[in-house]
Amino acid sequence: MPFVRIDTLRAGPERLAALGRAVQDALMETIGIPSDDRFQVLVDHDGTSSTLRYDDYLGVPRDDGIVYVAITLRSGRPPERKRALYRRIADLAHAYAGTEPRNVFVVLTENESADWSLGEGAAQYLQSPRA
Repeated sequence: MPFVRIDTLRAGPERLAALGRAVQDALMETIGIPSDDRFQVLVDHDGTSSTLRYDDYLGVPRDDGIVYVAITLRSGRPPERKRALYRRIADLAHAYAGTEPRNVFVVLTENESADWSLGEGAAQYLQSPRA
């Protein structure tokens, strides 16, 4: 059950929704997340009262098309699947939303089953093995 946050700069609602679809499709394709397992926070910053900051770290030339994708999920995926996820997010963000792959910044944060409550004040993953 990934929890996804996507932050953009002046993307607009249609592009932001397309990015949400891109990330969900990539999660389903590369790490087998079920289609109904979608928990996303989509935020578009206006550049005035809220904004995004970036530089050209590691030689990647970013611009105002930057998209930050933060994914929190349970640990256990091997590096190859993570690499496939990053690549697929970048490819689908380009295909669905016109975002240049160089502007797709993804960070994964892993945790354990006890770190999740999916509602009703319960720790569902301590009772169910569903990924």
